Amino acid sequence: MNASALLLLLMLMAASPATPQGTGARLLPFRHGDKWGYADRSRRLVLPLQYDEAGPFIGEIAWVKVGDKYGYIDGAGNPITPVQYARAGNFHRDRARVELNGEQFDIDPSGRRLDAGPAEEPEVDFLTQGDIVRKDGKLGFRFSVGQAVVPPLYDEIREDYRGLLFVRQGTRWGVINNKSKLVLPLAYDDIRVTAANDFVYPIVEQQGRFGYLDEDGKLLVAPRYKSAEPFVEGAARVVTIDGKPGYIDSRGKEYFED
Repeated sequence: MNASALLLLLMLMAASPATPQGTGARLLPFRHGDKWGYADRSRRLVLPLQYDEAGPFIGEIAWVKVGDKYGYIDGAGNPITPVQYARAGNFHRDRARVELNGEQFDIDPSGRRLDAGPAEEPEVDFLTQGDIVRKDGKLGFRFSVGQAVVPPLYDEIREDYRGLLFVRQGTRWGVINNKSKLVLPLAYDDIRVTAANDFVYPIVEQQGRFGYLDEDGKLLVAPRYKSAEPFVEGAARVVTIDGKPGYIDSRGKEYFED
């Protein structure tokens, strides 16, 4: 493992909380039938069911949809912007992408238009926890810390920067921890994470259904959703098999009902 890779690993470890994302946002989007409001983590409704869709709170700001337009509200339900946008995204680093009158641009948390921001840096694609071991066309792994070695049995190896390896054998994926133990069997079609949410709660796919893994690489939510998005502030947007969107929390509790 080269020096720059080791430095990145140390920076990630220093910046990462002891538990993934803590408790997350105070309120989560809650859907009842076709209407949306916001509930606390006991599923008690706090902001009324008056929206046609709602997004997660990030820094006490969330997008909401009324009819076919979007706007932003604060944690008390007060409007920050008019409901006027054709599209509205989550805030990230105090910027959110919106579309108005056919033009896309970023706004700040007060709703003020911003100049174009810096280009997103590409996600790194090298392994920081150790080194690939190759033998007879197969891949293994030797961890830099400790004595754990993964034998060269796999066709592809990825990592999530939190001590786990995602391994593929043929078309099936599983998870190995930093003690070289297989903690999730080779039974899944794909496993993926993103740097945008600090690599927490990987999304796992099996037979066209999606679920989530916990920080130990074991199933948090078994694959049962039609689609699943990365967690943001302790909440993740999913779509049920019958095509209805909703949110779950980091324990897998659903914040929707029909």
